[in-house]
Amino acid sequence: MATQLQAGKTGDLLRQLGVVSATALVVSNMIGTGIFATTGFMAGDLGNARLILLCWFVGALFALAGALSYSELGINFPSSGGEYVYLTQAYGPTWGFVTGWVSFFAGFSAPIAAAALAFSDYLGYFFPALKQANAQITIGGGAFSLKLGAAQIMASALIAMFTLLNCFGIGRVAKIQNVLTASKIVVILTFIGFGFLLGQGSWDNFSSPAVRTSTTSLPAQFVISLLWVMVGYSGWNAATYVAEELKRPERTLPVALAVGTSLVTAMYVGLNLVFIYSTPLEQMKGVLAIGSLSAANLFGPGIAGVYSALMALAIMSTVNAMVTIGPRVYYAMARNGAFFKAAARVEPRWHTPIVAILAQGACSMLMTLTPFPQLVIYIGFSLTFFTVMSVASVFVFRRRPGWQTLRPVSFAFPLIPAAYIAMGVAMIGYGVVWQPKASLMALATMAVGAAVYHFSLARRKAC
Repeated sequence: MATQLQAGKTGDLLRQLGVVSATALVVSNMIGTGIFATTGFMAGDLGNARLILLCWFVGALFALAGALSYSELGINFPSSGGEYVYLTQAYGPTWGFVTGWVSFFAGFSAPIAAAALAFSDYLGYFFPALKQANAQITIGGGAFSLKLGAAQIMASALIAMFTLLNCFGIGRVAKIQNVLTASKIVVILTFIGFGFLLGQGSWDNFSSPAVRTSTTSLPAQFVISLLWVMVGYSGWNAATYVAEELKRPERTLPVALAVGTSLVTAMYVGLNLVFIYSTPLEQMKGVLAIGSLSAANLFGPGIAGVYSALMALAIMSTVNAMVTIGPRVYYAMARNGAFFKAAARVEPRWHTPIVAILAQGACSMLMTLTPFPQLVIYIGFSLTFFTVMSVASVFVFRRRPGWQTLRPVSFAFPLIPAAYIAMGVAMIGYGVVWQPKASLMALATMAVGAAVYHFSLARRKAC
């Protein structure tokens, strides 16, 4: 079945990533902006520690259900592109193009920008000018405001550095990624361990509520907050985007997705526990660099500086992982005539889709001008929409002959994919009702993508 989309048997990309590198991509792509930058906003929205922890736990189950469903898709379509491949095969080329179009903006460029901005905010512990709150220029207001200052310049510099590195071969970048991922895991585990063993926290924080900043009803806000959580968990599907560069993808892909998601879930629960242990909810409301605040409360300002630097280092691996993965989607699309031809151009010496890498880097740097909360809702809505459609395609494919089923997905079928779809539809619906501006921006991005396909690429293919 995968041959319809050129599974890469004779392509220019090389199969050189094993289980460790693929799992590292998943872990690095997941751990970053969400866990290091959203719990403070959730404290104000939910006002209850137990609800925050429950939200992250539900998000973990949601992500694991998605990862298992994607594993079945991946072993049947072991080619780069992820959702583009699945939606094209299941629903037709228009949906395939739109998911790639949205991936360019909301799937990768916006998350790269958000992670880079979080990186800058953590460095703001040392240099306050680097905090987003201290932006020198603000244009517009509300959901449509733009900010420009030292934070945006620093974030853009980080994006530019990894964009250039990725132009010179995935093998070299994978080695850097493995080191950054290992460093990230060590930082998180030591922070959790030392936080509970040596930190000056209080278990009373788990029973101390905060005055809510959201006027939305608590049940509705819980579902909306899942959009924030899913941005934190986004990346569980990362290995599917480089499937064409995986050794033995039928084995490597399911292992990388399942192991990576499970590792991240354990670390996320631990981090949220230590965040709340360290800081009363009322104090953490609206704080982006929640790790710096927690470290200061646990260990004092001196040690907090060390952890702020280490957490900034941890976020670097997230930026690099997304800079690596995104261009493979645009490459896969362009190679099949479903995206702009330049995106399929592979640099002959380094075997990298160089035009796609550079274009994504430029878009990400522009998106650093968008305030962080608006980026998160835009990302969460868009990613949830297309992952729900991809998981739903399992039901389409299982009716086709020759389809390989995955044992965990077959267990109590259709429980796992159906649960993912039901929760995703609820988040999408609540997002439109209670966060209409960011949600409508995401829908507008999809509509523009469909128009571009029909009035440009579809006509070109028909000629």
